[in-house]
Amino acid sequence: MQSKATTPEQFLSELPDQRKECITKLRHVILDNIPEGFEEVMSYGMLGYVVPHSIFPDGYHCDPKLPLPFINLASQKAHIGLYHMGIYTSPELLKWFTEEYPKHSKVKLNMGKSCIRFKKPEHIPYELVGELISKMTPEDWINLYQNSLMEDRSKKK
Repeated sequence: MQSKATTPEQFLSELPDQRKECITKLRHVILDNIPEGFEEVMSYGMLGYVVPHSIFPDGYHCDPKLPLPFINLASQKAHIGLYHMGIYTSPELLKWFTEEYPKHSKVKLNMGKSCIRFKKPEHIPYELVGELISKMTPEDWINLYQNSLMEDRSKKK
């Protein structure tokens, strides 16, 4: 569910009560742990954490007018979604996360390529999420992104 909110504060204020507390807490975990250089924005109707054009002028290859996306946080119909592009792009980070997750939660990991889905707020492993968020700097993400983009383009040739 994409929000039409234009600011993170508006996004949070429009959430249903049962989601507001946990998404606010996740937002604080992200802001407390995300390396310096990322910027919080509204992105694709979700809370977004991006590499701003001031650091990466090329922007997002799908639309260079947009900053390079890194993390999104959304209140979907049936779950809370944490979209982490580093997990999608880095096999090492994905391996670390999937091995650590059972140490922090009794609930089976529900995950897509970049989306970690939390069906119930009480099952969110906030400490693990904070650690995940802290593991990649903007420079790390830019390098990983550019390498991945080059690999994709060379596969298409």
